[in-house]
Amino acid sequence: MVLAFDPATIAFYDREAVPYSNSSQRSRHIDAFIAVVGTGAKVLELGCGAGLDAEALLSAGIEVTATDASSEMAAIASARIGRPVRIMRFDEISEVDVFDGVWANACLLHVPFGALESILSAVRASLRIGGVFYASFKAGEGEGRDRLGRLYNFPDRIEIERCYACAGSWASLSIEEGVGGGYDGVQRSWFACTAIK
Repeated sequence: MVLAFDPATIAFYDREAVPYSNSSQRSRHIDAFIAVVGTGAKVLELGCGAGLDAEALLSAGIEVTATDASSEMAAIASARIGRPVRIMRFDEISEVDVFDGVWANACLLHVPFGALESILSAVRASLRIGGVFYASFKAGEGEGRDRLGRLYNFPDRIEIERCYACAGSWASLSIEEGVGGGYDGVQRSWFACTAIK
């Protein structure tokens, strides 16, 4: 059985929580997501990190359930947004037909590739019909670790499309390709994926 999380990656974020948070920036995709889900929406945020996107969602009048697998990151995010952040791994998503949106910026890219389909399926199940799911991934040629020891699934576009299709039926899936950096200072190709249930 493939683990749906990587203990070494979670440990990295526990250890590097403060410097990582200090280098964090709000996602450039968050405003578009807010515009689609709308004020009053109920949103699950996975891998909330320093809480910058959760802060933006809350400021827009969205009801956010912020989560992170790292207890240290969760503490930092909780202090930022002034409310508890649930310490939760991706394989612990259990809600069904609850959320209007799921926001997973630069976090599901750490799911071991063999478990990605099951995590996407759980995300889909947590959404109401018409719910919006945003996730971003670093593109590549298969699972591996960066120079800091973090695990990445590094999929190509065909693999992303296949994983989403195998996770269940979506009303739509759009994938935007771009280039961006990360905490390791390396520029890579990225996929920004928006799916509607």
